[in-house]
Amino acid sequence: MDKKILLTGDRPTGRLHIGHFVGSLKNRVKLQNEGSYQNFIMIADMQALTDNARDPEKIKNSLFQVALDYLAVGIDPSKSTIFVQSQVPALNELTMIYLNLVSVSRLERNPTVKAEIKQKAFGQSVPAGFFIYPVSQAADITAFKASVVPVGEDQEPMIEQTREIVRSFNNIYQKDILVEPEGYFPEKGQGRIPGLDGNAKMSKSLNNCIYLSDSEEDIKKKVMSMYTDPEHIHVEDPGKVEGNTVFTYLDIFAEDKDHVAELKEQYRQGGLGDVKIKKYLNDVLQDVLRPIRERREAFEKDPKAVYEVLEQGSKAANLVAEKTLQEVRDAMGINYFK
Repeated sequence: MDKKILLTGDRPTGRLHIGHFVGSLKNRVKLQNEGSYQNFIMIADMQALTDNARDPEKIKNSLFQVALDYLAVGIDPSKSTIFVQSQVPALNELTMIYLNLVSVSRLERNPTVKAEIKQKAFGQSVPAGFFIYPVSQAADITAFKASVVPVGEDQEPMIEQTREIVRSFNNIYQKDILVEPEGYFPEKGQGRIPGLDGNAKMSKSLNNCIYLSDSEEDIKKKVMSMYTDPEHIHVEDPGKVEGNTVFTYLDIFAEDKDHVAELKEQYRQGGLGDVKIKKYLNDVLQDVLRPIRERREAFEKDPKAVYEVLEQGSKAANLVAEKTLQEVRDAMGINYFK
């Protein structure tokens, strides 16, 4: 039985945080180790440049950091092809071809793009590359004929836009070349982790993240500063569990669910202080992140080997994407000199 093809990735704009870990990295490692998938994992530097074109050094530095995070969480180059988007030229040409199949009004209706434009406060100065990045994502996915794409729930509109492009292309050119992908989403309740400040989304720009590479001391400081229940002033006061960021994290990361349930009940009744539950969360997160950090530090000692992984992965990815591009050209009748 043929393996399903999986494509996923991240923009290199800094280190990855625990939101990435829960939202998609865990699923990538899980699917990789199942052995039923052919995995392509992309560092999307071209997409990162859409709103960082004036600071390419930031992307260059972040690319290495993201590669370290991938390796540290358990993505294995012998099982997954890790590659750099800009090193696969076919993706750019596929993007250009697909742009002719998508209207401006359709891109404007994409809720993920609308939300990110608002978050970044572009106003009327949205970079064109940023505006069309759903089409670029469609090129990334279809170049590898990916049938499965592990993403957060907020990326479902991007997957749907890719499916629309696939259907349009195959219908117009009467060739079933491109594959419609399906999203592979996190378990219910683990799709999006709130920031340390209680903000609905953990984000580098909001400075409310715990990074996979954070030291033990950094993690402790961040946990002890976390948003809880602002009305829970005294230990004996009844507290709210709903919307309490510490309990949200415990629901996600703590293995002892019975103990978490006991803490919730005690907190609701009064008699449990925020410091105690934060100390417990700190212990939980330290156990989760310590092995990841240690593996990361080991890989960081040999940057040449890390770049070798990216170079070899990019060469392998380029062969696959180029084959798809030639099939697309053939279907369109624009391989003029064959």
